[in-house]
Formats: sequence, structure tokens, C-alpha cells
Amino acid sequence: MSHPLFDVSGRTALVTGSSRGIGLALARGLAEAGCTVVLNARDPDRLAEAASALPGDRIHTAVFDVTDAPAVAAGIADVEERVGPLDILVNNAGMQLRAPLLEFTEADWHRILDTNLTSAFLVGREAARRMTERGHGKIVNVCSLQSEVVRPGIAPYAATKGALKMLTKGMCADWGPYGVQVNGIGPGYIETELTRPLVADEEFSAWVRRRTPAGRWGRTEDLVGALLFLASPASDFMGGQILYVDGGMSSVL
Repeated sequence: MSHPLFDVSGRTALVTGSSRGIGLALARGLAEAGCTVVLNARDPDRLAEAASALPGDRIHTAVFDVTDAPAVAAGIADVEERVGPLDILVNNAGMQLRAPLLEFTEADWHRILDTNLTSAFLVGREAARRMTERGHGKIVNVCSLQSEVVRPGIAPYAATKGALKMLTKGMCADWGPYGVQVNGIGPGYIETELTRPLVADEEFSAWVRRRTPAGRWGRTEDLVGALLFLASPASDFMGGQILYVDGGMSSVL
């Protein structure tokens, strides 16, 4: 029997950007732990397909653009009306654009900033309006190993993830007094649809394995335990922290 501190059954959770990859794996973990789970993305067909693959009969979908403030406000209001009050929010929506910084366009800069950072502010703010009134809630922002360190070609991505780390701390400062815990997960190199080209690159893959004490790429399910901890009563006295799930990569040179 599991310890009651880690029990999240009966809670309602929204996971943004959860039609595939890390978001879908986190949603699956919450569903398996007994949560009512709301999947979010912009593509209704892909979202419906993802929802049909999750266990249980308490899986819902919410189609809205997390970078559009009015759409976010309407989307969160609709979810709470249709599914119930949100106990857990996972700000997972994100993207990667790789290019040398000298060649990075303003349009791409604003796109990656909106997707990776502004979305967490918009969705977090709307969810927290309600959570702070109710006096409880858990917000988990999906940060990155690149919240701390960077490689050539991904400076804008690292800038968004570093800012998301500080937004996590800022949300903690503002909303902690109202019973809302805000923390983050910092995945290392995780094998997903989006990173498949990197995994397929023999030289890069060998570098990742050498550079990581655990000696392998991460799997999406490696992130679920950290999320369940941060979404459960076990983390009630934690705020503004980032749990790095990176096989030890950020700890070694």
C-alpha cells in the first residue's frame, strides 16, 4: 500500500500540450494515479486520439491555444464548469527551435518566448485566480536542464526555460501565501518524438550517454514520479523548487 502523502486520487488535473511526448506521459501518470485528467492542445483530432489511449473513464479534453490570453481565460473557465475545480495544473506546453543565435529571427524569438514562457504565465494566472480563492492547488511548470546550462544553437530555448525557472519562484512568492504550491520539473535529455532526430544522431547520442552518469537517454515515464510527488500532499511545504530529472547530467562536468 502506498503512503497517503502521495495519494492524488480524486484530484482534477490539467496538462497543457499533452497530445504527445512528455505531456501525454505526465497525463497518463496522473490518470493511472486516479486523477481526473484534462488534456490540452490546439489540434482536436490529435487530442481525441491521445485521450482515447489513456486509462480510465475520467479523461477529458480542452482545445485552446495557451499563448492566446482570451482563449486561455475561456478555456480554464470551461474546464472548471464542465469537469470541476482544478487541483493540479501542469504547464508543459513547449517547443524547440534550433539555429545559430546570429541567424535567429525576431519572429522565431517571439514564437518560442510565447510558447515556452508566456503560456505558463497565462494559464498559471487563470488557474491560480481560482486556486488562491479556494485556498489550495498545485502548479508544476515543466522547465528543463537548459534552465541551468546551455549548448550552442539553443540560446533562445534556454532563455525561455531559465525565465520559466524564475517565473516558478515568482509564482511561489505570490501564491504560496494562499495555499498554492508552485514547483518545477527539469527534464534532461528525454527520448520523445521531438528529440528523435537527436537520438538517431549516433555522435550526439553517444555524447549524451557519456555525459550522463545514468549512462542513457531519459524516458518520458522517468518524469512521472517527480510529478506525482509535486502534485501530492507530500510536497505541501515545497515552493519554488525545480527537481532536475536528468540522470545526473547537471551535477557533473
